Amino acid sequence: KLFFTDYGNAAKVERCDMDGMNRTWIVDSKIEQPTALALDLINKYVYWLDIYLESVEVVDYQGRRRQTITKGRQIRHLLGLAVFENYLYTINSDNLSILRINRYNGTDVQTLARLDDAKEIRVYQKRTQAAVRSHACEVDPYGMPGGCSHICLLSSSYKARTCRCRTGFILGSDGRSCK
Repeated sequence: KLFFTDYGNAAKVERCDMDGMNRTWIVDSKIEQPTALALDLINKYVYWLDIYLESVEVVDYQGRRRQTITKGRQIRHLLGLAVFENYLYTINSDNLSILRINRYNGTDVQTLARLDDAKEIRVYQKRTQAAVRSHACEVDPYGMPGGCSHICLLSSSYKARTCRCRTGFILGSDGRSCK
């Protein structure tokens, strides 16, 4: 799945398949300006920053069990969001510091370090990487991902795929080759 935010005409947090199909709103009320997302891949939670409402909130992948983690003026100055173990990590744009927020007790906030210039944060750790299994976009014997001549996108599961073409090409009737 692909998770993303939008705060154009109607602010929301959305989810879709990797090929863009099955687009679903998971948060569309009491939300104004969501600017960053983080996923808890193990427990299937979506965290987001709303800088207008000055809050950090969480829902499950279906948009249920919504909770506010922390709220207050300091949220307005946060950039990026990452989750690892019991904490959320973000950057305070006022003083360019990395903050660690306890995701179960939002009042436990610590400054970890200062940076020269940062706008995003990511946590890379072996336990945060999903195990790779065989999938529909694996390279075939002819060197084509998923049998697609240009682009292979996973669809509704790791067993399904959609072929797409680069700009200027159209997908052939076989659903795999681009012309």
